[in-house]
Amino acid sequence: MISKSTIDQVFETSRVEEVIGDFVQLKKSGSNFKGLSPFSDERSPSFMVSPVKQIWKDFSSGKGGNVVAFLMEHEHFTYPEAIKYLAKKYNIEVVETEQSNEEKEQANERESLYLVSEYASKYFQNILHKTDQGKAIGLSYFKERGFTEETIKKFNLGYSLDEWQAFTDDALKKGYQLEYLEKTGLTIVKEEKRFDRFKGRVMFPIQSMSGRVLGFGGRILTNDKKAAKYLNSPESDIYHKSKVLYGIYHAKQSIAKEDNCYLVEGYTDVIQLYQSGIKNVVSSSGTALTPEQIRLINRLTKNITVLFDGDAAGLRASLRGIDLILEQGMNVKVCTFPDGEDPDSFAKNNSLEEITVYLDEHAQDFIQFKASLLFEFSKNDPIKKAETVRDIVNSIAKIPDRIKKEIYIQECARIMDISEDVLFSTLAQIDKKEFQESNRQYKQDQKAFEVIKHKQPVKKVDIQYELERKIIQILLLYGSEMEEFEDLILKENDKNELVLEPVKHEAKVFEKIYLDLQDDEMQFSNERFRELYYTIIDTLNQKPDFAIENFINTVEPEIASEITTILMEDERYTLANWERKNIYPKEKHHSISQLVSETILSLRCYLIEQKVVEFKQETLESKNVVNKNILEEVKDYSSLKMLLSRKLNRVL
Repeated sequence: MISKSTIDQVFETSRVEEVIGDFVQLKKSGSNFKGLSPFSDERSPSFMVSPVKQIWKDFSSGKGGNVVAFLMEHEHFTYPEAIKYLAKKYNIEVVETEQSNEEKEQANERESLYLVSEYASKYFQNILHKTDQGKAIGLSYFKERGFTEETIKKFNLGYSLDEWQAFTDDALKKGYQLEYLEKTGLTIVKEEKRFDRFKGRVMFPIQSMSGRVLGFGGRILTNDKKAAKYLNSPESDIYHKSKVLYGIYHAKQSIAKEDNCYLVEGYTDVIQLYQSGIKNVVSSSGTALTPEQIRLINRLTKNITVLFDGDAAGLRASLRGIDLILEQGMNVKVCTFPDGEDPDSFAKNNSLEEITVYLDEHAQDFIQFKASLLFEFSKNDPIKKAETVRDIVNSIAKIPDRIKKEIYIQECARIMDISEDVLFSTLAQIDKKEFQESNRQYKQDQKAFEVIKHKQPVKKVDIQYELERKIIQILLLYGSEMEEFEDLILKENDKNELVLEPVKHEAKVFEKIYLDLQDDEMQFSNERFRELYYTIIDTLNQKPDFAIENFINTVEPEIASEITTILMEDERYTLANWERKNIYPKEKHHSISQLVSETILSLRCYLIEQKVVEFKQETLESKNVVNKNILEEVKDYSSLKMLLSRKLNRVL
């Protein structure tokens, strides 16, 4: 268990905008920050972070909460893991009792996989640095590659002993279950036999964006032709190679700062460039680039520079990845190295200044690169040249931005020495074909749903729900503030008519709301709001220095999510950038006291109207027998509703 003092210190120190900024590229938007949702595939920002309230809201998925809730949602952390992550980030000492073997066994399966992977990473590092075999083979290899001791430790590089089950035996001895060793792929189980998957390999831990160990890459050091040079962990509940980028944990802040990401192929490419000072670099770990990996980068920057070695066959195969990047609406540049060089060797043999100058001077726009590359293969063959042109236009067609499309068409026409009209015509044909396909699919979807679409009832606005929600919002934002209120006292005048007489007094907002609801015996109809209402009132009574950022950290995750939704709802319109369209939303000018009074009066009006409807229903059910008492009640409530409506300046 983590001590309460540690948890309190973590919440006091953590800044939600700093933590989320490590995972999502955030831009200032008034007093808040906005960015692309990390929980859905989108191109317009719907993700909002409030530094003042220390909360976040994702309007595309409906998720929201405090800094811990983000880590739990995004990184699938448990609550203790999220606290530990924040403590590590802000250099806070974690005071806790050590986990027993029984507690380890009680951890859920996914968490067990993480624990096993983390243990394996530390084990391989220990073997590398503290055993004779590790030093003689593994450490010597890394140093031959030019990696410094600092770099080796930075990337948690390790070594797996060249023994059949050294790792497995040690893990079982430490209390880790064979089931999870097998599910992570660290151990291969065949009937009664157990083998270390990465036997005799140098180890590259693959980390998530938050630094959790998801899997491993292992390189063999012997000349065994039957064994693969590189071996990756198999797919598991925590490791999906199509959704992971090697080096993203170390590169994320630099990518966001530089507003560019260098994409390479191998582990050592990443490490060598990082050691040289190029820190905004990641690798697809030798696999074909996927849309999920591109979206991972897209959270941090819109710009990718793909670094290729001089191998022509490899270049042509990698062009497919460029098209995928274009489809995501990102900007792509390509940089190739001289023959015989790759990012690893080039970074090893050159200074930071030389590398930086080379990348700046040789990074080409993707269309220039692709056109010149394919032109080399087809310049003496008219048929191949025609195929090349169509290939390039196909790539341009994948770009969502129409202005970019036109500029690229012009550039392609210049390089390939062909008229723009022909290229625009070809582009139009491709766009038309894709539109027809998209339209056909749309019509199929519509046809599938047209049977039931007319059966969907029109959703009515639940007035009481909205008013109760507004009361919760007022309590959260202004509950502890002192305001002057004008109460309306119901009296009879000389003519025996009901009138509302105003009386002014000062009170705290939460006291005013609580007393008004008590006087009218008004109860919240929504169970969650009712629970939240009493929790807030109780907290405000006990803590005069009430602060949202502190309160939200003390409630259950579901309630915290509801609070976030309520508080961030008013921020939604800022995502639309109305000012850029010369539309200026009207600011709220109501005073707090006016807002409180109008909300309470509106709730009273609504409940009175419901009471009138109830009485009328009773009259109908009495089979036309006129009940004088009911009629009097209806008359009194209707008169009261009229008075309240006048006060609210509403027409009945």
